[in-house]
Amino acid sequence: MPTPSPTTCAPPLRALDGFSAALFSQYSDQLDEQGRHYLERIQLAAQRMGELIQDLLDLSRVSRRELSRQAVDLSALACEIAAELQAQAPQRQAEFVIAGGLTAYGDVTLLRLMLENLLGNAWKFTATRERAHIEFGAMGEGEAQPPPVYYVRDNGVGFDIAYADKLFAPFQRLHSQSEFPGTGIGLATVQRIVARHGGKVWAEAAPDRGATFYFTLGD
Repeated sequence: MPTPSPTTCAPPLRALDGFSAALFSQYSDQLDEQGRHYLERIQLAAQRMGELIQDLLDLSRVSRRELSRQAVDLSALACEIAAELQAQAPQRQAEFVIAGGLTAYGDVTLLRLMLENLLGNAWKFTATRERAHIEFGAMGEGEAQPPPVYYVRDNGVGFDIAYADKLFAPFQRLHSQSEFPGTGIGLATVQRIVARHGGKVWAEAAPDRGATFYFTLGD
């Protein structure tokens, strides 16, 4: 009897992905082109379902997690995330402009997840640009000492603002999966994190003219 592979006792999706990868690696020469195509689609579907489940778990944890508030250096977090994004695709021509000294009082884990989603979206939707430009900054509004309005701005593909009400609902997407992959959970997670900090989030955009996401984090 053959020795079980490490994936034999793994969760079902991981096992499906692992065994289909093994099948493709060891037996692809015995399959015709159509068979290999089906096998590739099984692998991609398993991987995408794994991503979706993880994103849904993150969204659930955002709602249930007890907030641990502290002073958070948002500028430092944004710089770390930008460096990670650039390391994943060093061939891309991209410029990050991150304002210094931006701080907030909140849960550092959730605020990092929020920025990962916003900056990750900007990174994704500028992928077709010859040179991506992504900004993270803040502006004041109202009284002499207003709560700051933070923003993430990009020069990406943008979207029709008429459909902005769909942005922060789970599974709602304004671009096809073939154009820009994703699960449709990221902005719902952002909205929930912002709401738990007593703030609000909204967007401005136009097709082919980039997008800007604004958010506040309460007083």
